[in-house]
Amino acid sequence: MITRNATTQPAPVVLRIGEVAKLTGLTTRTLRYWEELGLISPSSYRGRGERLYSQTDMARVTRIRDLQELLGFSLAEVRVVLDTEDIDVLDRVRSEYRWGEGDPDHRRQLLDDAIEANDKLLVRLDITLARIGAFRDERAAKAIRLREARRELDEDPDQ
Repeated sequence: MITRNATTQPAPVVLRIGEVAKLTGLTTRTLRYWEELGLISPSSYRGRGERLYSQTDMARVTRIRDLQELLGFSLAEVRVVLDTEDIDVLDRVRSEYRWGEGDPDHRRQLLDDAIEANDKLLVRLDITLARIGAFRDERAAKAIRLREARRELDEDPDQ
């Protein structure tokens, strides 16, 4: 009779700060600054304080970079997004789903949790994008008024 050993999880990927910087296109100084601000935190440290980052940490770094570069968020706005429990739920679910047990009921629950958290996050993103759109519309209207005022000055011979 053949018996199977318990399923072993692959060793987690551990990256040093320089590797994370290179993979994300950031500098190590930026990563340290984000750590000072509490936006990221290495999963562990090796002797002499060497920072070690997991795949989940790497995903958080990438999320911060994308929020800044793609959506133009300030670090304060990034903090608000990251401080929502929905992001933490999605990270937890992703990790548990990848490395968790194969019980279908548990996996269904994880997926239900992820769907709910993602839907909440989408609603908040829609609200944020609507605010950004409204701000853009205000700026576009202001640009029209400024150009009109400039044109009127150019057309008035007494000015």
